[in-house]
Amino acid sequence: MFDYTKAFSRNIGWLTADEQQSIRAKRVAIAGAGGVGFEHAVTLARLGIEKFSISDFDIFEVHNLNRQAGAFLSTLEMPKISVLERVLKDINPNCSIKVFPEGINSTNISEFLADVDIYIDSLDFFVIDIREQVFNHCRLQGIPAITAAPLGMGTSVLCFTDSSMSFSNYFDIQKDDDDESKCLKFLVGLSPKMLQRKYLVVPEAANFNEKRGPSTPMAVKLCAGVAATNALKLLLKRGDVLIAPKGMHFDAYRNKFKVTHLRKGNKSFIQKLKLKVARKLVLSK
Repeated sequence: MFDYTKAFSRNIGWLTADEQQSIRAKRVAIAGAGGVGFEHAVTLARLGIEKFSISDFDIFEVHNLNRQAGAFLSTLEMPKISVLERVLKDINPNCSIKVFPEGINSTNISEFLADVDIYIDSLDFFVIDIREQVFNHCRLQGIPAITAAPLGMGTSVLCFTDSSMSFSNYFDIQKDDDDESKCLKFLVGLSPKMLQRKYLVVPEAANFNEKRGPSTPMAVKLCAGVAATNALKLLLKRGDVLIAPKGMHFDAYRNKFKVTHLRKGNKSFIQKLKLKVARKLVLSK
């Protein structure tokens, strides 16, 4: 017989018993069940979160084996969302899970975010338009939203709330921007310090034209740990949280940690300069 109190008893000490019961009642929305999304969900389930809204339309493929927690030879060609749902139930059979196997689109965002206490972004890097719509909806509904990007062998994390700079203003996304510009703005906004750039030993592996990039399992694990910690602080309303335009970037390979503060977001002169440099670096291949 599953016993919630016993299953998550080792959390007590860092959480009080009352706080454990508080987060148990919270609902977390996670769009994307691949690399970071799967790790986010499992980490939060082990923390004791019991309510999830999850989405993904993709299946596991062999190139996912290097970093995605749900990718095994036994799960190849299986829907990621189905595997994640099974794993969450295997951790806590009492999990209440709303599943969106068609992914997130403009017609189901409201349903996906209904009764949600926090949103954690796990969409594919190159999916910008729907990501912006989700973040804007979160802001309108007062739902805190976190994006943790796996960069090299580290992670860059941004938190958005109803009192922070908005996602659109921070990244300076414009309606007439083409897809490449949107992705580049997302990159330089996520990683203004570019800590990962110096050890990219095969630069051509990062190919914006083909919408693919290199990845590591270490970065994905770090994303989940930092995102879950910030989610915990936001849900319990204790502990300092850096909100946009502030962010953080930790790179384990270079032993560096930076707190970033883009007061004007990507609209600043230095960010526009970085955007030009990034455009030459990643689109010249």
